[in-house]
Amino acid sequence: METVVSGIRSTGKLHLGNYYGALKNFVKMQDEYNCFFFIADLHSLTTHPTPHDLTSTVRQVVVEYLAAGLDPEKSTIYVQSDVPEVSELYLYMNMNAYLGELERSTAFKDKVRANPNNVNAGLLTYPVLMACDILIHHATKVPVGKDQEQHLEMTRTFGNRFNRLYEVDYFKESFAFTYSDKLIKIPGLSGQGKMGKSNGDADCIYLSDTAEAVRKKIMRAVTDNGPTEPNMQKPEAVQNLFDLMQVVSTPDTVEHFDQLYNKAEIRYGDFKKQLAEDMIIATHDVRTRIEEINNDDAYIAKVLKMGAEKAHASAQKTLREVREIIGLKKLY
Repeated sequence: METVVSGIRSTGKLHLGNYYGALKNFVKMQDEYNCFFFIADLHSLTTHPTPHDLTSTVRQVVVEYLAAGLDPEKSTIYVQSDVPEVSELYLYMNMNAYLGELERSTAFKDKVRANPNNVNAGLLTYPVLMACDILIHHATKVPVGKDQEQHLEMTRTFGNRFNRLYEVDYFKESFAFTYSDKLIKIPGLSGQGKMGKSNGDADCIYLSDTAEAVRKKIMRAVTDNGPTEPNMQKPEAVQNLFDLMQVVSTPDTVEHFDQLYNKAEIRYGDFKKQLAEDMIIATHDVRTRIEEINNDDAYIAKVLKMGAEKAHASAQKTLREVREIIGLKKLY
């Protein structure tokens, strides 16, 4: 059984993009693969969260992972920092990562432009830590978006370089894994681009949002003044809302409003009300589960303890073998 590894940074609540773009596929994967799903709290330290925020967001992601259907009996669900072997492998792999290649990382250059006053070493070596998350469990399949494919290529580079340096065939190559043939695009509510927390809360429908919060956000979503003649092309903001409707509504509902738009008879108020109600129905079960799990501290602790033990066992074996390959052996 091949191994799948995927992590999500603990930077806040999960939204519809996380759910439809990743989590629903994770739920299917856990029946066919050896899956490790982790909360990347060490990665989030590059942005210096407060201790309270870090703790609460880690817990929030765990709750929402479980509410979305991840099963701790089928998958290994763990917090990155609960497996110290990842940090040790990170140290070893940093010795074989070169400044030039790290500085050429597109993600690093983007971060430097966006946050010129916070260019820390963790940002520079981010691809190395990501590589260690994957290599420590010998994963061959990694669900990533386009923006992470360069990091995955660097993971192969670091693993192959280790193999050449120590003349072993130890680390396997990992590749991007798209579980579904149909990629689901979840646009944001701000009128452009995909749904993302970096665009602010108003851009996102969070899995934990109340029904009232969903209604308010949808009603405030960006549109235009409406079509002025039949069969006009939809502007991006309006097309985004139709894309969301295709995900949460029935095909006949989408067709109904599409026809109204093409006849230049659509009323955005009615359209948004329908979208909001369909979205509330589509996320009802997950939202209910979030509330239930959030109130069960004992269950959350049990899941994380079990996940840490399983991840630790896998990582400990890798570290023992890596130390031996490198030549780090006790002399007493």
